[in-house]
This record gives sequence, C-alpha cells and structure tokens, in this order.
Amino acid sequence: MNVHEYQAKALLRKYGVPVPRGSKVGSAEEAEAVARELATPVVVVKSQIHAGGRGAGALVADSEEAARVFESHLAREGLPKHDKPGGVRLAKTPEQAGEFAASMLGNLLVTRQTGPSGREVRQVLIEEGCDIARELYLSMLLDRSTGRNLLMASTEGGMEIEKVAEESPEKIFRVSVDPAVGLRDFQARRLAFGLQIPAEKIGDAVKFFKALYHAYVDLDGSLLEINPLVQTGAGDLLALDAKISFDDNALFRHPEVRELRDENEEDPKERRAAEFDLSYIALDGNIGCMVNGAGLAMATMDIIHHHGGEPANFCDVGGGATTEKVAEAFKIILSDRNVQAVFINIFGGIMQCDVLAQGVVEASKQVGVTIPLVVRLEGTNVEQGKKIIAESGLDIITGLDMADGAKKAVEAARAAA
Repeated sequence: MNVHEYQAKALLRKYGVPVPRGSKVGSAEEAEAVARELATPVVVVKSQIHAGGRGAGALVADSEEAARVFESHLAREGLPKHDKPGGVRLAKTPEQAGEFAASMLGNLLVTRQTGPSGREVRQVLIEEGCDIARELYLSMLLDRSTGRNLLMASTEGGMEIEKVAEESPEKIFRVSVDPAVGLRDFQARRLAFGLQIPAEKIGDAVKFFKALYHAYVDLDGSLLEINPLVQTGAGDLLALDAKISFDDNALFRHPEVRELRDENEEDPKERRAAEFDLSYIALDGNIGCMVNGAGLAMATMDIIHHHGGEPANFCDVGGGATTEKVAEAFKIILSDRNVQAVFINIFGGIMQCDVLAQGVVEASKQVGVTIPLVVRLEGTNVEQGKKIIAESGLDIITGLDMADGAKKAVEAARAAA
C-alpha cells in the first residue's frame, strides 16, 4: 500500500525525522491561509498523487489532452518538453499559493509514472521553502537475495536512482543491515561519510538515519525513499520529499496506516480483484494472463517475453479458487482495453482444472469474448477440465504445454493487433 507525501511525512515526524512544516489543503482559500500562516519568503505548492516526477509533469484539463501530452512529450522523449505548468511550484506570496493550488486541484497531472491517463489532483500540500545547499538520495528496502534490509544513498539527489545507477554507479553507496541487529552507528557513519556530510554534522546524520530506519522497520515498510534528502545551508538534513510503501500483509498490525489508504489512487481493477481475494497487477502489454501462484505468474510472463510478446496484466486466482472467483478474474482481465489475447496457464494442484474451466466458460458466455483465448491446463482433474472446454462451444485455442500456449497467445495477439 502506498500513501501520499504529506501522510508519509506525518508518520516520519512522529519518529523524530526532520521534515518541512506544511499542511494538506483542498481549496485555494485553504492554500492561501496556510501559506500566510507559514510566513516564509517562499512556499512550495505540491500536487499530491501516487506518482513520481510531479515537478516535471504537465497539468491538463481532460484525458484527451493528457494522452497527447504523454505521447508527444513524456513517453517518446523521456523528457519534460512541454509548455504546461507542473505539479510542484514555488509561490512567493500567499495569493500566488492560492492561484497555484487552484490551477492544480481538479485537473489531471501527467508524469512518466502516471501513464497517458494522468491522475486527478484532489489535494495539495503547502509547505515552507528551505535553504537547499545540496540534494542527496536515500532509500531503504528489502534485499531479497540476502534477506537483509538494504540502505542505498547517493550524492545525486533529485534524480531517478535508476538513471544514477546507469550513468554513475560509483556514486551509489549501499549498506546491508541484519534485521536481527538493526542499523548500527558505524553503518550510519559510513553512509554519512559516503554522502560527504561535514564532520561536525556526522552525529546528527547518524540520528537522522537511525530514526528513518526505526520508522521503516516499525511500520513494516517495503520501501522508504527520500528523494531529495537535502542538506540545508546550516548543514542540517531534511526530508524534503518522502515516499513510503507498506507491506500489505502487515497492515493488520497498523490500523492507523490502513486508514491512510486512498482508493482514488488505485487501479479500479486491482480494487475489484482484492474484493474477491485475487491478486491482479496491471502491466503495459496486450496479453492478459490468468495463473495460479506467483511463481507460475513470473514464469508465464517470462515465456511470453521469450516469444516476443508483452503481458498486459496478470491475475493470480490462487490455490483454492471457486468457479465464481475464476469467472470474476476473467472479467477483470478482459476489462483492460489493451488486452488483445488472453493466455490462461494453470497447473492444477490444490486448484482443480475442472473448476477453472467451468469458471472460464461461464465468464466467457456472460462477457461475450471477442478476442483470442488460449488455455493450457495441467494437473488435478485436467481431463475433466479439457472436456468442459471442448464441449463449451467456445472458440478456444489449446496450448499443449506452457511454451506452446505462450507462443500461440503471442501469435494471436499479433494477429488481433
């Protein structure tokens, strides 16, 4: 689960992490009042959406304009080449803060992370300006290869870490932390040295890093990213931005975090899937995938790539799916307008092939499938499942095995395109 920047900063503030003063607002009048209360020479007006690149994004009025901006400026070039205001602006007066907030609220913000549809700005953060001497980068996440928490830092703040890794990998510093021990002082000092923090501020930097780590672990975070982490003219560290993603499986321990969920920022298809205890992930291709199990999902996407295709999504029906759940999963996959073929790849263990087949047949008849459908079944009750599909009267392409099914799905999607 993700939260907005203003929510992440409120959580970090409770753990003693220095963040700028500010408040979330929902109108121009509120923005002007907060800016006046902050009483700083400059305030920052920041659109609140679950996507990065807000400052370089483009504010537009409707979805058609959003698609044009995304295609012509952001997607093709990868650069913010547009003449429209972005989602982060500096205001020198309270009146200007109100004007900027009014220009953002209710409009769509398009960034490289939002896709061509953009995201509607429903709330804005008004924050005090600060004296920025240097922009740094810091993040915390789980390194699954070692089973340890990984801290990454760089002197190249304000940039996407992937770009830094590609262009200047030597400028990324990594510290691996044993979760049984936690972040030790010497490790925090190592980070501070790597970030070239002045000697007289090393102690403060250690406290800053340990407070962040405490928040990350205590809140069951899956990612904590501060970009930029700034060093002010006085040498102090300040979390100028904050992004926290939480482990969904641990939210039962954090009702206060669960209450921060903003369903407006979530894919409606993912919300629908969650209601039926299904795992749905939207992707960028044109082949919808129904699988059972995360491992099989990854293998299915890999083999589609291997044959030159691109998955549009995948829906994991799990091991104990009912006919109704399978039917709903099929409907969710087909609701993606980019899907031009569907590949159903099921290995029946706990999940029985006849149950899946019945669900697919029922959903196909309800929805009225007009795109190619490729099915590969193997495992428990596979013969019954194949019989149900064969007698359904539906035009279904059979995959002899996973590779054959993936190849046929890719070919079918190309033909449909």
